[in-house]
Amino acid sequence: MSKNLTPFLIILMILLTACGRASGESKVRKAAHADGMWYPGKADELSRLVDGYLNNAEKQNVSGKVMGLIVPHAGYRYCGHVAAQAYKQIMGMKFETVVIIGTSHNYRFSGASVYPEGVYRNPLGDVEIDEKIARSLTAQNDSIGFWEKAHIPEHSLENQIPFLQRTLSDFKIVPVLMGNTKVEDRKMLTDALVKVLNGKNVLLIASTDMSHYLEYDEAVKADKFTISTLEKNDTDMAESQLNSYMKKEINELHCMMCARESVFVVMDTAKRLGADSIKILKYANSGDIPDGNKDRVVGYMAAMMFKSGKDENVNSSKPLDYPLNEEQKEYLLKLVRDRIETYVKTGKKKDYKTDDKRLKVKQGAFVTLKKNKVLRGCIGYIEPLEPLVDTVADMALAAATQDPRFPPVSENELDDIHIEISVLSIPRKTPNADEIEMGKHGVIVQKGFKKGVFLPQVANETGWDKKTFLEHLCWSKAGLSKDAWKEKDTDLYTFTAQLFEE
Repeated sequence: MSKNLTPFLIILMILLTACGRASGESKVRKAAHADGMWYPGKADELSRLVDGYLNNAEKQNVSGKVMGLIVPHAGYRYCGHVAAQAYKQIMGMKFETVVIIGTSHNYRFSGASVYPEGVYRNPLGDVEIDEKIARSLTAQNDSIGFWEKAHIPEHSLENQIPFLQRTLSDFKIVPVLMGNTKVEDRKMLTDALVKVLNGKNVLLIASTDMSHYLEYDEAVKADKFTISTLEKNDTDMAESQLNSYMKKEINELHCMMCARESVFVVMDTAKRLGADSIKILKYANSGDIPDGNKDRVVGYMAAMMFKSGKDENVNSSKPLDYPLNEEQKEYLLKLVRDRIETYVKTGKKKDYKTDDKRLKVKQGAFVTLKKNKVLRGCIGYIEPLEPLVDTVADMALAAATQDPRFPPVSENELDDIHIEISVLSIPRKTPNADEIEMGKHGVIVQKGFKKGVFLPQVANETGWDKKTFLEHLCWSKAGLSKDAWKEKDTDLYTFTAQLFEE
């Protein structure tokens, strides 16, 4: 009997093996752009090209743990030298998984699409999908799924793989595409990534190009503005400022970043996983290559998010909001004045240096500019993201040149500008409006993805009672209904501020 079964078992084994191969083959995402136009289709040529870019890139002297990169995704001849500047920073490092996030250029869909299993194949070989993380992501939200037709022709993820293969070893990937670029989608995807990736050794990559199809000088201007917003590491602020720039400055701009929401997802996820710094590594555009057309260019940027390893416990024996002394206040006011005047007159950022440990404590702050007692600019950070001295220095220029409600401060206005600084305590959630003390507390209202903030002095300046204060906060600042502060799913946070002025 066993002899009679042998041929059957052999045939069955062949069939099962063949089915396994066919199934495995169906999970291969084949290279769609190894055509010479985007990057070479031969392994030796591709390796030489990528290695050449990497050899010419500069390794930055940055201490800390790299957690995320922003890289371009155009044809290598246009942006390879920029992308290499980011990938140079991770050469020889160890990451178990690389999560690559881009925007779908060919198909629109809602939410995010995660390639679930198998391999990404290109001339340098196969890179395995981290199926466990991919499946965990899709389980987090109904808006995270798999739209295969979006992945098959997409270049923004594929173009990153050869650079990863030449800089890392023994890693897996999770390819993610975003469909419709909605704020709600990026917040949803960020929440899911943080939950799934927390505690894992991962690298996040945002794949994006910068402005599209402007004349060279206009592109450089637009891209420098985008870079200045990203350097603040505040995506909500960046979203607002980029939208304002597009409306005010350039009428026929295709985009400021073609994968803006993907960049914001990576920035926010990296921050929530521990990154505290962002560094711009390189900028160029397609007009910078030897035969580049400067009439219609695309911009490219390389950047890195990292956990700096700075001492976060400076003055830890005291709370963050203990008052500044007169000397510290005077130093910050002079810093703001000097920074604004130097930048407005010369276009250069004046350096500053302090050994005062109190000013190096991470703390939120706002810089407010007034002209003839009328608001002329006000921008700040609520959360303690940077050392106080850095926050104030950055917000000085932001208030003077980047408040979307006003044009930049001009040189002939400088003598009329009055400076106020508000140094903030850490916001704390309050159970209800009864605990808010008018004139003492600044208030943040948040419902879903909508958020607004008033500094403590707003109550004194307007004379509003608490009800009017909260109604204006909900309606004019957060875009909510006037009574939203009463609703159960609305969160209120309070903070105090040390206000001082020239």
